[in-house]
Amino acid sequence: MAVAAAVNGGYLPSKFRRFTQPTVSQIRPTPPPLFISTNPNDVNPIHLRDLYSVCNYSCHRFPKLNSEGRVEPVDIDKLRKALLHSYVVASVFTRPEFVPDLTPENVSGSGLTGIGGDWIGKVVPVTPGNGELVGFGRAVSDSGLTAAIYDVM
Repeated sequence: MAVAAAVNGGYLPSKFRRFTQPTVSQIRPTPPPLFISTNPNDVNPIHLRDLYSVCNYSCHRFPKLNSEGRVEPVDIDKLRKALLHSYVVASVFTRPEFVPDLTPENVSGSGLTGIGGDWIGKVVPVTPGNGELVGFGRAVSDSGLTAAIYDVM
């Protein structure tokens, strides 16, 4: 057994190991691929409104709630104006298959599956064009003394 340990660089072959240690991938699953952007042009106001709804988030100080306890949808024109006047915008995108289906109009999958599975979807990097908006935040500033962070979701 000393020879086997010396040949393998001090490690015993697997049949002689009594306890096996889990690998990092067994302990912690691989996180979904993300794309983080600070370009305000990457944010589609309609997708941003949908994110507000999914997060049950409102821009109003005292939001109006419906009978189910959900806030009223945000006005698209107000979102466009808020994006235009923001000093910094941060948006996070991921592939649609990693987003839980919370609304009936969400459809996951690209339709490019075949014998090898969806290998094209796994190889192509995430971009704002092929990803889904899953996070957002913005800041306003006077470019001098003060700044404020808004709409983190």
